[in-house]
Amino acid sequence: MKSFAYLALVSLAATPAMAQDKDWNFGDGTAPERWSTINTDYAICDAGLNQSPIDLGAANARGDVELTTNFGNSTGTIDLGTEKVQVNFPAGLGMNSGGKEFNLIQVHFHTPSEHAISGKRYPLVAHFVHATDEGELGVLGVMYEEGDANPALAEIVEGVGEGKGAAVEFDINEMVPDDLDVFRYMGSLTTPPCSEGVNWHVADTVLTASAEQIAAMEANLGPSARSLQPLGSRLLVAPSE
Repeated sequence: MKSFAYLALVSLAATPAMAQDKDWNFGDGTAPERWSTINTDYAICDAGLNQSPIDLGAANARGDVELTTNFGNSTGTIDLGTEKVQVNFPAGLGMNSGGKEFNLIQVHFHTPSEHAISGKRYPLVAHFVHATDEGELGVLGVMYEEGDANPALAEIVEGVGEGKGAAVEFDINEMVPDDLDVFRYMGSLTTPPCSEGVNWHVADTVLTASAEQIAAMEANLGPSARSLQPLGSRLLVAPSE
């Protein structure tokens, strides 16, 4: 039986953008959001030392992270809200990072990307949110730049047009680079309550999405990237050159 901690974190991870009546919003992505002034439950958002997102260009180590995925074709459910486009997945998919199994829960999006690489943010990012059976969170981020259309994103955009609760079927592998080399560090949720202890993996290969797909996401999300947070004394591993 899965632990209560797992169930609580799954509930949290499944709603990173919260519901439409959430009491916070994204800012301009540059100035500190100061979410703790809105709700004291969000104190760690401003006081935490292990917050996300960060600039991945500040890596202080290099190495090849053992990361494999078990994705493939899946039918998900569209979930929408203020600053939220999300697809919830059934059980059975996931990733293995350093020998630890993470179960895929959902993918949600931000425009522009939240993490930066040497100061550059890309127009769109997908965050694949996972949790272990014990409740430890792991996220895989994949950035997109304008170019050829992505077939999986095409299905998601169509599902968003149908509205909340729409069923969408696509191959998740089409949303992830074939060669999955990642930046790796310990961080937090990028939205309130900004819980720390999240295992972050961000692909260093940027995929493409069409201008129309990016525009459709922007129309639903608006500016939805948190300001960059200091790396501090954390270890940030970049892929080996």
